Amino acid sequence: MLIALTRAVPPSIFTCELTHLERVPIDFARAVQEHDGYERALEALGCRVERLPDLPDLPDSVFVEDTAIVLDTVAVIARPGAESRRGETPTTADALKRYRDVLFVTEPGVLDGGDVLRIGRRIYAGLSTRTSKEGIGQLRDAAARDDLSVTGVRVGKCLHLKSAVTTIDHQRPTVLVNPDWIDPATFEGCDVVEVDPAEPQAANVLLVGSTIVCAAEFPATRRRLEEHGFRTMPVAAGELAKAEGGLTCGSIVFEIDPAPHKGAPYRD
Repeated sequence: MLIALTRAVPPSIFTCELTHLERVPIDFARAVQEHDGYERALEALGCRVERLPDLPDLPDSVFVEDTAIVLDTVAVIARPGAESRRGETPTTADALKRYRDVLFVTEPGVLDGGDVLRIGRRIYAGLSTRTSKEGIGQLRDAAARDDLSVTGVRVGKCLHLKSAVTTIDHQRPTVLVNPDWIDPATFEGCDVVEVDPAEPQAANVLLVGSTIVCAAEFPATRRRLEEHGFRTMPVAAGELAKAEGGLTCGSIVFEIDPAPHKGAPYRD
């Protein structure tokens, strides 16, 4: 069974953290509508959607991906690089305790889940404005429990590593990449599909099973994926993108067995 942890769009989203985008008005009703459609897409793809408690006063709290990294037997609770986001993690930890042993990134380390990309037994961790060497080191220690390797990757042209690259096939390791933001050669042994140059933000997609959930706002990149034989599902994501959010940001998707702490990896 696939679990997808999500959280409601907070009414305070207008004051979200922004690093690479200028602040523009966000249509709250439309953002809520988009997020509802996103959750329906996850359910259509076989996920059991579990909403975390609302955090109306924490403006980035809809972007639950940044609060935890779920591995094979452990969940690593992040310590977000933006101090304003650290109040989001306790409810994520409470939810994940039902499914995994839980470990915590501790001071001075900082780590955002959006900087963590898993491809098979390898994890790439973005060294960014939100994730530090200390945070990556603590992730490496946790991942060793599941015999996973962790490689640090410098990120400088976008918010998170997964703003620039996401996994689109696990059987034949393949990534979708914006080559202007990250060097595709970083991902040795992987096939590469590049985003359409006119859609630099299109690299953040969410793979659920064998279907790639894509932002409807990036049709040219979606066509590229389909031309390579991938199955896609478009969802509207334009309002949440104004808050520097992408398709992976809105959920933590992982696979479980009926027995607690026996979860199989779900890699995104």
